[in-house]
Amino acid sequence: MYRIMIIEDDFAMAKTMEKQIKSWGNEVMCVRDFQNIISAFTSYDPHLVLMDIMLPFYNGYHWCSEIRRISNVPVVFISSAADNMNIVMAMSMGGDDFIPKPVDLEVMMAKIQAVLRRAYDMAGKVPVLEHRGAVLNLNSTSLAYNGEQVELTKNEFRILQTLLENKGKVVSRDTLMTKLWQMDSYVEENTLTVNVTRLRKKLENAGLANFITTKVGSGYIVL
Repeated sequence: MYRIMIIEDDFAMAKTMEKQIKSWGNEVMCVRDFQNIISAFTSYDPHLVLMDIMLPFYNGYHWCSEIRRISNVPVVFISSAADNMNIVMAMSMGGDDFIPKPVDLEVMMAKIQAVLRRAYDMAGKVPVLEHRGAVLNLNSTSLAYNGEQVELTKNEFRILQTLLENKGKVVSRDTLMTKLWQMDSYVEENTLTVNVTRLRKKLENAGLANFITTKVGSGYIVL
């Protein structure tokens, strides 16, 4: 059973496709919040994305590019603009196939099945942690937010990774110090404070103010 995400602002069409895909034994999620697609993507962790080109706020090309920053999950574009230029653009932006509108449901399923066969064993999946639209790539130790890359030092990455793995929970200074010790034989306690301060500054400059909260006498928390 595969998880399929449908990003289509025509609600009736999305529900029709959902019904057809579910009839083949798959799970389906239809996106309704078209401003926070990456958050929905990372939460649902789909095996395949069906993406309309014309969407509210940003088009499908934009969201495909954002997905490609963090994952190689197959993306199949759907559009009534099925001319050669748009098909070439869809493939160039990271799409794996193209389905013209009006959608033939049998053709849609045949293409979905073919793309899934080609894509899985899940070989290209990139592990990430996401919060408030910020995506931490665990392979490249980089943070993506609002289309920008935030470069982190190894210590900053370890701190942020630990906090995101425990988001909603207070992480003690001792726990974070232990993470930093993995990099160095000895780390002074002041080193943690310095690194948290620098990390906060980078997050704020990227537009992520108050991302890390201090719990006096306890540690830090991401909410």
